[in-house]
Amino acid sequence: QLQAFGGGLVQAGDSLRLSCAASGRTFSTYGMGWFRQAPGKGREFVAAINWSGGSTHYADSVKGRFTISRDNAKNTVYLQMNSLKPEDTAVYYCAAALVGRASIKSGDYDWWGQGTLVTVSS
Repeated sequence: QLQAFGGGLVQAGDSLRLSCAASGRTFSTYGMGWFRQAPGKGREFVAAINWSGGSTHYADSVKGRFTISRDNAKNTVYLQMNSLKPEDTAVYYCAAALVGRASIKSGDYDWWGQGTLVTVSS
């Protein structure tokens, strides 16, 4: 089970950190990802991290502004979002993949959290 939290209403240029807490003993073996879905749009990849934290991938739209990280001791993955823009407004979902690599494909993920809303005002 995955639970994402940390969303909220912020202004453009602000920062926000999302967290995703996972239950279960095998979190440290999962690849983890963040996806988002803006109003009226499809779900899109944001960032991914492999089981050890040694490999990450980012969407071009967030590269240099967002950082994904994980703490396997706390069964938690984070998404640090800096220099937020109005176009970052979306529901953000975390996901876990049995495949331990950092995948950009939503189809590789086996479990999804409920989502947390991030709204960035201009």
